[in-house]
Amino acid sequence: MAVRIAGVNIPNNKRVEIALTYIYGVGKTRSNQILKKNKISPDIRVNDLTEEQANALRTAIEKGGFQIEGDLRREVSSNIKRLKEIKSYRGTRHAKSLPVRGQRTKTNNRTVRGNVRRTTGSGRKDTGQKT
Repeated sequence: MAVRIAGVNIPNNKRVEIALTYIYGVGKTRSNQILKKNKISPDIRVNDLTEEQANALRTAIEKGGFQIEGDLRREVSSNIKRLKEIKSYRGTRHAKSLPVRGQRTKTNNRTVRGNVRRTTGSGRKDTGQKT
């Protein structure tokens, strides 16, 4: 049976401790807290959960008093939008798609920029044939 919590299908073949982290806003620590509170073993697989345990997890996460999924995504995006509107340093970094938290940019920021190689030949492999 596929367990659906907070609009997310939880993978069946994983341990409950890890499967709960597929929900945006639930990490490993919060997952363990929820399992301990509901007295569910973190080692049990999702497909071995009983219907009562699945319902207990669903209510604990959805009515747990913390933001998850859509609400959290909306809050994060509104925070970034606010930083852009007030033209803060962090906001301008977000707008330019550059590292925000003080990382160096002379090297090692290709992943943030979308792996763009701007200089000619940088990062290219040799073709192996003479021209």
